[in-house]
Amino acid sequence: MEHEVLIAGGGLVGASLARALGSVGARVALVESWRYGADDQPSYDDRAIALAQGSRLILEAMGLWQAIAAEAAPIERIHVSDRGRFGFARLDRRDEGVPALGYVVPARTLGQALAAALRDTPTVEIVSPAEVRDFSFEERTAWLEVTGEGVRARRLEGRLLVAADGARSLIRERLGIPTRMHDYGQTAVIANVTPGLEHRNVAYERFTETGPMAMLPMTGRRCALVWTCAADAADELLALPDEAFLERLQARFGWRLGRFERAGRRSAYPLSLVWARESVRPRLALIGNAAHSLHPIAGQGFNLGLRDVAALAEVLAGARREGRDLGDPRVLQAYADWRAGDQRRVVAFTDGLIRLFGPSRGPAACARDLGLLAFDLMPPAKRLFGRLAMGRAGRLPRLARGLPLAAPGPEWGA
Repeated sequence: MEHEVLIAGGGLVGASLARALGSVGARVALVESWRYGADDQPSYDDRAIALAQGSRLILEAMGLWQAIAAEAAPIERIHVSDRGRFGFARLDRRDEGVPALGYVVPARTLGQALAAALRDTPTVEIVSPAEVRDFSFEERTAWLEVTGEGVRARRLEGRLLVAADGARSLIRERLGIPTRMHDYGQTAVIANVTPGLEHRNVAYERFTETGPMAMLPMTGRRCALVWTCAADAADELLALPDEAFLERLQARFGWRLGRFERAGRRSAYPLSLVWARESVRPRLALIGNAAHSLHPIAGQGFNLGLRDVAALAEVLAGARREGRDLGDPRVLQAYADWRAGDQRRVVAFTDGLIRLFGPSRGPAACARDLGLLAFDLMPPAKRLFGRLAMGRAGRLPRLARGLPLAAPGPEWGA
């Protein structure tokens, strides 16, 4: 058999899985609809990703961190506040005993590092640009039919198909896998901005009457803005001239970072919760946004997907070392059982924050602010929150502990 694992979706999560499996000699086909690994130069407008401390350990263990470290801005402190009210809370890396609570990295920088690593991984074949036209499963085999510009129509064969094809997963939807869905009725406006004052590696999460606003530190004095608002308000924000947009941002965020001086290109994304009720079936596994797409309020989406990668890669590496079928339901159920708790905690955490800090007035808002102040004064609560936010809760895969996958045994190349 030419391949062992077929991965549909070559985004950051799918590519990370291909890298992890390829590092132990697994034969992988990675199918991506965009031309993979373009070497465009980074720009001011690069979309940013918040990486948890646990995600840094995964990337280090996969040999990727060194390639992105220069563009990774550490988050040393987090300041949470309720706009126009008295509630606030603070988190500090020193209280957690870590070099940083997280890091903010341009998505393009991480994508380029993954593309370069995959080019040096001989057992990974990148099929790009190509789209999945059909797929099927047999007793011992998973099939993908792909075609695309510059790619002849092909039928790829493997033991396992991994759906990493995003929140609107074609594979998940065609199989009729049930999902829990909730439309938040909100849109996230994304942009990079330059404040007048140094951000000093502080991340701000500011809850407003129209939705949360995050301001994350980046290199080059920039900050990554995530501004949550109603859909019609997002259209207006996108249409504003830069000067008017900065004025609106100033009024909403305040002056903690001085006067905002520059805004980059703006984009918008509708926000919803999508959580698949099943993450595995015989010869199939779902990872990343195909399994769970979250509100960006705490920056947990990619980090949760990367922990999916670490756990699935470890389960498959162990099964492969033991000569077991990678698509066997018992192998895949071990992955599903391992990930269920973490996924449940993070979904509840992000969804709960949105409901807690949604529009409210009077006694409810006052109680919420008192809760924030109490949280700020309770170190045990902060440590529990910190472990969850940094991806350090529950049973951790080897990669999430900074350890490489076990070295291959003599049977691995068979």
